[in-house]
Amino acid sequence: MWTGWHLRIRSAGLGVALFAMLGNLLPAMALAGPSRPEPRPMVISAAHPLAVEAGMEVLRRGGDAVDAAIAVQAMLSLVEPQSSGLGGGAFMLRYDGTTHRVSAYDGRETAPAGASPTMFLGDDGQPLTRGIAMTSGRATGVPGVVAMLGLAHQQHGRLPWSSLFESTASRADAGFAVSQRLARFVRGPFAQNRMADVQAYFTRPDGQLIDVGDTLRNPAYAAFVRELAVRGPRWFYEDEVASAIVARTSAAPIPGALSVTDIAAYRPQQREALCAPYRVYRLCTMPPPSSGVGLLQMMQMLERTRIARLGPDNPQAWYLFAEASRLMYADRDAYVGDPAFVDVPVAGLLDRQYVAARRALIGPQAAPAVAAGSPVRTWVPSIDATVEPAGTSHFVIHDSHGNAVSMTTTVESFFGSGRMVHGFFLNNQMTDFSFLPTGANAIAPGKRPRSSMAPVLILDRRGRLLGALGSPGGNAIPAYVGKTLIGVLDWHLPMQQAVDLPNLIARPAAISGETTRMPPGMVDALAQRGIRIQPVNGEDSGLHGFFWRDGHWDAAADSRRDGSVAQHRQGR
Repeated sequence: MWTGWHLRIRSAGLGVALFAMLGNLLPAMALAGPSRPEPRPMVISAAHPLAVEAGMEVLRRGGDAVDAAIAVQAMLSLVEPQSSGLGGGAFMLRYDGTTHRVSAYDGRETAPAGASPTMFLGDDGQPLTRGIAMTSGRATGVPGVVAMLGLAHQQHGRLPWSSLFESTASRADAGFAVSQRLARFVRGPFAQNRMADVQAYFTRPDGQLIDVGDTLRNPAYAAFVRELAVRGPRWFYEDEVASAIVARTSAAPIPGALSVTDIAAYRPQQREALCAPYRVYRLCTMPPPSSGVGLLQMMQMLERTRIARLGPDNPQAWYLFAEASRLMYADRDAYVGDPAFVDVPVAGLLDRQYVAARRALIGPQAAPAVAAGSPVRTWVPSIDATVEPAGTSHFVIHDSHGNAVSMTTTVESFFGSGRMVHGFFLNNQMTDFSFLPTGANAIAPGKRPRSSMAPVLILDRRGRLLGALGSPGGNAIPAYVGKTLIGVLDWHLPMQQAVDLPNLIARPAAISGETTRMPPGMVDALAQRGIRIQPVNGEDSGLHGFFWRDGHWDAAADSRRDGSVAQHRQGR
């Protein structure tokens, strides 16, 4: 039984080569029969200690990883509103510890029926500035995360939906201590911070903005999640919730076209996980409109290089990583979009001969220019004009039953559109489309914007879970995740050391990175190879992951954010 990405066969002449390629794209195959899950401890790594605590409380009650994911997401919407929330969207991978199957859930937002390819162009025909577009009523797509979690819970939940929100509701009533990171973003130079809802929520009674250590309460959100717990996930898409979202997006500046009909019509997608071999492992990620295919392509380019033997302190290793990244991003930008609207050439992008041809372009010196290749002869790439900010979060969970979740979740930019209903911010995900009306990621009614999110599950060749990983970071996500996979799988670093490696984001025309985290001489050595890094200290990754090593979960949370890790073994 095929359980992988469904490929469209257009030529009878592909023969044996096609079937060999298909074998490389199959996800972790179901074993001949159910197997007993291995007794491994529960673990959660997420971007805030209160979210970790909320999820772990669910796991201690015997909940599935999906149950815990609902609790984690609800709490993140409260304590990390600059990154994700119930007004946004997400991608989730779930591993089943009994069947060894990987399920992929797409909760990406959709464009309203009134959307058009020119909706982010001004009267002069030129793209709106990002600040204007992100805070406009046109910026918000139909939120998908609640429906996605509802679908996954219907299939895998062990605890009642109604029992998964009270810790968040109680915390919203009592308040939580403002973290240094949240206080920094409240004061950031973002267009959203000029929006009335943002200012009202984060301003103290004395007229000053909240500061580190202040207690922030959100009674509106407490009331909302209690109602959501009782009424269930479909309530979010009906009645007063949908009407409130429409009213808020219909307000100035630049009212949007989102309707209650658009919201009621939303359905999450259960897709086939996209998996491919990497050395002795299988890497499973999300298919399009996620950028998981780009991540897999980059890893397969690097697999046949010397990067594993070179190690993390060798400039040539980072040179190879940078050039493979540039080639991957060129292809990703040209070809990846919503598969319901664009025939994304997934098989072509991961074809071994095509990957080898792209790898062969990596010479002794960085190429002055990098362009998309031609994985499918009939495909002509168009100009892409997509810009993705880094307002996203990621978390990983392993439960006592052997199941796991790797989930990346977002409101797109910091505080989404800056518009709030029922105590949570609305996404500005429509600005993840290309601002130009061309290319695979052009806007269309009902379409899901391309995403850089690429949650990962790491399996062995028998389909057994070895780890989970992911990160926020806008279009830097594939680079963040790829760097960490190299660190763990090739350089055999502990997960925390792999997460702490310097971030290097090499796009076709721009290269940035954390130069202060690099070893002495690394920046100059890379410059001699043509990799000239624009220093960006504090690249906003938020990597969270775990890997099974020496009989325990080696788990980590990115020190660049407020993340934490908790582990618990049954009976202790």
